[in-house]
Amino acid sequence: MSGLMAIARNEVRIGMRNKWIMLATAILLVFALLLVLLGAGPATSSSTDGLTIISASLATLSVYLVPLIALLLSFDAIAGEIDRGTLQLTLASPVSRAAVVLGKFLGHVIVLSIAVMIGYGLAGLCAFVAIENVAAEGLLDLARVVGTSIALGATFVAIGYVASACVRQTGTAAALAIAIWLFAVVLYDMALLGGLLADPEGVFATDLFPYLLVANPADAFRLFNLTALDAAGASTGFAAGGDVLPFAPQFAIASPFIWIAVALWLTVVMMQRIKP
Repeated sequence: MSGLMAIARNEVRIGMRNKWIMLATAILLVFALLLVLLGAGPATSSSTDGLTIISASLATLSVYLVPLIALLLSFDAIAGEIDRGTLQLTLASPVSRAAVVLGKFLGHVIVLSIAVMIGYGLAGLCAFVAIENVAAEGLLDLARVVGTSIALGATFVAIGYVASACVRQTGTAAALAIAIWLFAVVLYDMALLGGLLADPEGVFATDLFPYLLVANPADAFRLFNLTALDAAGASTGFAAGGDVLPFAPQFAIASPFIWIAVALWLTVVMMQRIKP
């Protein structure tokens, strides 16, 4: 346990000095503040809680930026250390490979949590000041978005480890991480849309689409949050869609945690081939 915590503390120190992470956090904050400023007028004039409307916008923002921040944190976690020759030194110490992976994961999730809470916390504070119709339900909606955004980021941290463990060069790991982000956030949804257009009322739309939707952690995050926000009164358009799913939309949040467990296990298995 002491070795795991030492690795986690080291990853937090490295992550807090990472200029790419600082830049991504700044971009997240800027976009979150812009969403608050642009949504303050409609949110104030709406009968729905203002923070609930803002939270719907932040949930959409999370799908695009939080996975990118997570992959920037994790793409060189293993390949980068192999390049620098530091991973062999770590594995030569009396610490298990599982402890190395879990220590890195804990440290990176802490850094990611700080970035998300800074970005959305300041945006939520501005919304609280700028919007008049704020209730306790809106604060709970914002807290749900923050918590599930961290879970989504943790999923892509773990997936980034798998990509990093597959290769031995940092540049290759970076290219693979960008490909993962592009596929999960953009191309996957385009493929699902193409399937719906090709077979609007057939087997794909009725039997396959709901399960393929939650198989992607980004889509599962979006489905869970926007359905919950619709229940709270924000018109995101997901309420009707959630009614026709073959399962309760709340179960979609299990998808990121399943991905985390599988990805961390795969990373530990792949690290067994690395010799100190």
